[in-house]
Amino acid sequence: MNISYKKLWIELIKRDIKKSDLRKLTGLSAGTITKLNKNEPVSVAVLLSVCEVLQCDIGDICSAVSDGNVTENN
Repeated sequence: MNISYKKLWIELIKRDIKKSDLRKLTGLSAGTITKLNKNEPVSVAVLLSVCEVLQCDIGDICSAVSDGNVTENN
């Protein structure tokens, strides 16, 4: 499983918030914003800080997506 922050970017567009504005509002580093851009894992604390600023739930800004590797249990 991988993580996708596509919902976050859609939410920012809906609210007319730029990524740089999100960075200022949350106090996140440029590196963390880059990780979000690349759909790389970030800490739950980061996600909660974004949720606090946007007043939303974690499920509103990210989702788990299958990486295509399915294993069978016998």
